[in-house]
Amino acid sequence: MTHSTLSLSPQDLLWRAVSTGDEHAATITVFDALEHGLPAQEVLLELIAPVQRRVGEEWAANRLTVAQEHAASAINDRAIAALSHRTASAAGTATGTGAAGKGRVVVACVDGEWHGLPARLLSEVLKLRGWTVDHLGAQVTTDHLIEHIHQTGPDLVALSSSIATRLPTAHAAINAVQATGTPVLVGGAAFGRHGQYAALLGADAWAPDAKAAADRLDRGPLKRPAQAHQPIDDLPHLDDQEYTMVARTKSRLVRTVMAGLEDRFPALRAYTPAQRGHTAEDIAHITDFLAAALYTDDPELFTTFLTWTAEILTARGVPARSLIPALDILGEELKDFPRAAGMLAQATDRLAQPHSGRLVREQA
Repeated sequence: MTHSTLSLSPQDLLWRAVSTGDEHAATITVFDALEHGLPAQEVLLELIAPVQRRVGEEWAANRLTVAQEHAASAINDRAIAALSHRTASAAGTATGTGAAGKGRVVVACVDGEWHGLPARLLSEVLKLRGWTVDHLGAQVTTDHLIEHIHQTGPDLVALSSSIATRLPTAHAAINAVQATGTPVLVGGAAFGRHGQYAALLGADAWAPDAKAAADRLDRGPLKRPAQAHQPIDDLPHLDDQEYTMVARTKSRLVRTVMAGLEDRFPALRAYTPAQRGHTAEDIAHITDFLAAALYTDDPELFTTFLTWTAEILTARGVPARSLIPALDILGEELKDFPRAAGMLAQATDRLAQPHSGRLVREQA
C-alpha cells in the first residue's frame, strides 16, 4: 500500500473502491476492518451503510451517473454477501451478538421497491443477533409474500421501502400480512423521518434503521395484529376518490402537461428526444408523489419532494423553473379535486420562494 492509502480511513477506502468500480478492493477493505477488530455489525452499519448513503448523495449532487450509482450499490451488496459468508463460516458466527434460535423473520421490500440494500443490511444484522432470516430481496409482490408466509410461518415480517410513492402498495402488503396473524415491522425512508406513515398505515412497529429494528425485536415479540381490515378503515379520506382518480389518470395527466409545456415553457421545443423523455419521467414522478400525498393526506410529502426535485434539476443544469408551469397545468386539470388543487398550490408557493432550491418565479 502507498502512504496515501494507509492514511485513509476505512470509510474513505471503501468509498474509493465502490466509486471506481473496484469490487476486489471493496471486499478487502471490509475484511480488513473485520480482522482489525471491528465487529461484523459495526462493519455493516458504520462502514458499509454510511458509504451507501454517500453514493446516493453523490448521485443527487450529479457527481455520479445513474450507471455509476448502480455499480457502486451492487459492489456494496456483494461486499455484504462476502462478509456474511465470512462470518457464517467462522465458529458459530464468531461475532457473537446473540444466542441462536430467537425466531424466524421474513425480510422483504414492498412490490415496486428496488432499493434493496437497506433490507439486506437488516437481514444480516438480524442473522448476527441469532434470528433465522428469510431474505426475499427487492420488489416482492404481496401475493408471493403471503404465499411464503403460509409456507414458513414466520414470527414476523419486516418490510422495507425507500420511496414514498410505494406507500399505497406498502399499506396493502401490511394489511395482507396482518390478515395472516403475522405482525409487521416497517422501515425505510418511505415511512417518514419519524415513522409517521408507519403509524398511519397501521404497521405494528417502525424502526429508523437496522440497529433500531434489531434492538426492538430483542426487547420482545411484537403483538399479534388485530382482525383484518381494509385500507379505508385506516384512511377514511380515501372515500373522496381523489387518490384513485389521480393514480388511474396518470398517463393522461403526463401527456396533457407535456403538451401544455410547449406553450408555457418554449425551451421544451428545442429539447432532444432524450431530454423530452427525461422531462416526461419527471412529470410522471411528480404525479406519483401527488398521488402518494393524496393517499396519506399529507401535503408536506408532496412539497418536500418538489423542493428536492428542484435541487436535483439545478445540480444537473436543468431549468428548475419549468416545474412551476407544469404544476400550474396539473392544477388546471385537477381543479375539481380540492385536496389535489390545494397541494399543488402549496407546492407552487414553496417553489416560488427565492430560498427554496434557489428557485424564483420567472416568466418561462
